[in-house]
Amino acid sequence: MINRYIQIFIIFVFCLSANACFCQDFKSNKLMPCESGNEHFNIGEKLTYTIYYNWGVLWIAAGEVTFEIKGNDLQYQYVSTGKTYKKYDRIFKVRDYFESNVDKESLLPTSFKREVEEGNYIRFDSITFDQSAHMVEEYFGKTKSSAEKFNFQLEHCSHDLLSIIYFLRNTNIETLTVGDKLPMDVFFDKELFCLDLNYSEYKEGMKIKELGKHDVRVFQPTLITGNVFTEEAVMNIYISDDQNRIPLLIESPVTVGSVKAVLSNHTGLKYPLLIE
Repeated sequence: MINRYIQIFIIFVFCLSANACFCQDFKSNKLMPCESGNEHFNIGEKLTYTIYYNWGVLWIAAGEVTFEIKGNDLQYQYVSTGKTYKKYDRIFKVRDYFESNVDKESLLPTSFKREVEEGNYIRFDSITFDQSAHMVEEYFGKTKSSAEKFNFQLEHCSHDLLSIIYFLRNTNIETLTVGDKLPMDVFFDKELFCLDLNYSEYKEGMKIKELGKHDVRVFQPTLITGNVFTEEAVMNIYISDDQNRIPLLIESPVTVGSVKAVLSNHTGLKYPLLIE
């Protein structure tokens, strides 16, 4: 199940909410903004998270996920990789690669690619976005050579699994009050998902493993129950209350044990990470 935890982390910011799953007939609620400037990250930023799994009294470092920002004058390129540590590869090997190219002016994606290897599960997914026409072209299959082509007509702008994370970092969270929701549309796996992320609370001087004390804003997605999450599960996402707005910690119980991801390394931040 380690593969599921890495996959969960990559989509941590917008875990599918029970009250906003598939967008019916690809119809958006049209509440998500379709453009955003960038004030909170730079090309060259790289974040590394260690994923821990707890079963009983032990926390096991099972793998890691990295997020890196590249780009040129016109586009940002976001790259994320997820993997299990080699000592766990015999149990369940994970090697995941995600890449998103977005327009610098709007922060909307122009293309997205996903190549995943999770045990015996292999998946290739390539998406091209025409944001002005709200058209999506997707190649989806087990491998690049066997992927089938699909076309979808949407009615609003949309994001991919990576672009939505950086779009969120440029949302004006200072004006949020507890209970507010951030709406967003995300396209992947031949489906459009209408999502909500709920603002839960503000914490001053929260101590985070190996990171010291930080002021954080806490967000809680409403999780779909099933193989990974129980009906009682609550996922907490702790976002740094500074100009970087990066996740410092993500934690949640799962059907067996609990899982958390902790920021273990960061380079190239646009602003100093505020530590008490």
